[in-house]
Amino acid sequence: MAIILGIDPGSRLTGYGVIEQQGRQLRYLGSGCINAVGSPRAPLDLAAKLRIIHDGIRELIEQYQPDEFAIEQVFMARNPDSALKLGQARGAAIVAAARANLPVHEYAARLIKQAVVGTGAADKRQIQHMVTTLLKLNVTPQADAADALAVAMCHAHLNYTKLVTAGRRR
Repeated sequence: MAIILGIDPGSRLTGYGVIEQQGRQLRYLGSGCINAVGSPRAPLDLAAKLRIIHDGIRELIEQYQPDEFAIEQVFMARNPDSALKLGQARGAAIVAAARANLPVHEYAARLIKQAVVGTGAADKRQIQHMVTTLLKLNVTPQADAADALAVAMCHAHLNYTKLVTAGRRR
């Protein structure tokens, strides 16, 4: 059995999803978003956003006691400034995991979509639908939370496949 914390990083909203894996079976434990937006009257600077993300991940680690940490890799967007901010948000999340001595696993967005939906070109609604269906949820999670659950599910699938290939599971 393993508890996996999946993260969909963002400088405004960082999605998280927590699942428990027993062999091929996955069980939903929780999901949501860490909000680092601030308010229109009091927008947050980047340092404050990164602190909120880091502290939020640390709280999730304390609450769920995960065995594994999986996060989406940075993809190169058209806007280099956005890619840099996304990379910094990832860094804040990864540091929180590293401080808790969790193994960190990184996955490309196309691989995550392929593992959960069956195509690397899936859109957010398709991810939400498959996450809801595969985890047998009564309510469709918010897009960022669904993406984070997909990250955790991708890790679980690839982890299980490695064990089967190594001959340790059937």
